[in-house]
Amino acid sequence: MSGTEVLRLEGIVKEFPGVKALDNVTFDLRAGEVHVLLGENGAGKSTLMKVLVGVYHPEAGNIVLKGKKVRMENPRQAQNQGIAIIYQEFNLVPYLTVAQNIYLGREPKTQFGLVDQRRLKSEARRVLDFLKIDIDENAPVYTLGVAQQQLVEVAKALSLEADILVMDEPTATLSEHEIGRLFATIKTLKTHGVSIIYISHRLQEIKIIGDRVTVLRDGRTVGTQLVAETELETLIQMMVGREIVKKRMRKTNTALSGEALKVSRLNRGKVLRDINLTVRQGEIVGLAGLVGSGRTELARAVYGIDRIDSGEIEIMGKRIRHPSPQQCIRQEMGFLPENRKEDGLALILPLKDNIIQASLRKLFPSGILSLSRERDIAKRYVRDLAMAAPDVARMAKFLSGGTQQKVVLAKWLCTESKMLIFDEPTRGIDVGAKEEIHSLMNGLAAKGVGILMISSELPEILTLSDRIYVMREGAIVHELDASATTQEEIIGFAAGKRAAA
Repeated sequence: MSGTEVLRLEGIVKEFPGVKALDNVTFDLRAGEVHVLLGENGAGKSTLMKVLVGVYHPEAGNIVLKGKKVRMENPRQAQNQGIAIIYQEFNLVPYLTVAQNIYLGREPKTQFGLVDQRRLKSEARRVLDFLKIDIDENAPVYTLGVAQQQLVEVAKALSLEADILVMDEPTATLSEHEIGRLFATIKTLKTHGVSIIYISHRLQEIKIIGDRVTVLRDGRTVGTQLVAETELETLIQMMVGREIVKKRMRKTNTALSGEALKVSRLNRGKVLRDINLTVRQGEIVGLAGLVGSGRTELARAVYGIDRIDSGEIEIMGKRIRHPSPQQCIRQEMGFLPENRKEDGLALILPLKDNIIQASLRKLFPSGILSLSRERDIAKRYVRDLAMAAPDVARMAKFLSGGTQQKVVLAKWLCTESKMLIFDEPTRGIDVGAKEEIHSLMNGLAAKGVGILMISSELPEILTLSDRIYVMREGAIVHELDASATTQEEIIGFAAGKRAAA
């Protein structure tokens, strides 16, 4: 049956107040293929998938599944029809075990109607072993790292034994080793006839895993191509409607002034060990390392989110004895967290409120809020950062992932911070928005802002950084000149060995 069409979305239209998210979109899927769905944030990719699984109901269009028109009323119906989806944002219950999450709502029962715990665990272990995932099925999900939680999501979807599997940014939080393992699993699924819709912003993944690729732009279908016959530059132009200028290696700023951030002998339990680093004004410092090396933990400790055991932190020359987010804001340091939804945004507040929330004292020292000024400030950042938002009163939870990231960035730009920590600034961001954020970061450094950037994408680290610190097991193991190193050398230090020369 390989190559036979198993799914077709015809003329799908989906509207929200003030926005036509999908405009006559057409997409098809064949048995045993990986069909990549590309597009900038806000292009309609996730919305189209939510129409497919019944989260949203379209205003027009048809879903044809295995030759028959169907209407998906809800996600449970989609599951019953053999369609499973792994969302970009996790959908796990933290205090349940891995096994309980994998079979949540579908627990095997005993003859007395009780949950069969032994069978539940053994079935979960079978799925995990099939995926070669070394995670204890009895472990509560809250004890797992982000990458491990992503793998639990994959296991949960595969436990449905679906014919069609949708993966929305499945590798966003995975290390290179874990990505390779996931790709091996995908290839195994293909040989069993499973059809996969794969959404990703990592263009290099397309050539490795994809068979065909469809590009959406502004809620419309731009075209479908065979991956083997298409250059990545062509796909980029289809996505953004323009040619992307290749990034150039950042030129080291030779006119650096004082230290924007200095961390000395910082320790926190077994998580951080004797950390020493500096970021000068006008400098971008990259922080590299494998998943679990302590990069995010370091950022949280410096910003006062997690309590430190010992060490000194100086921001713009002033020593902070007991750092807290409030103190850091007062000393003009901002933090763009890895998890923007949980730590960076107030999802139920409008875009405009999110932008000014860290600058209220500076913008309105009298304590009286001017709604007109608030709107004007928000509109300026929406324009300057090219946010895909219908108006500044739009709730943050209704914005695309890329636009949400821009809102978090706008919040700290509004504070006019002199020191910024970026934790995975372009994770889940499309190629066009990534270029814009890179340009903005370079512009901030040119104005004298110090930037500490955590990124799992080594090309990003090498492109933007002046210097690079490499972390392993909670310690900084090496400092590198970004203009005189390679990805292989960074990986070698991060993995505990020098890369071969």
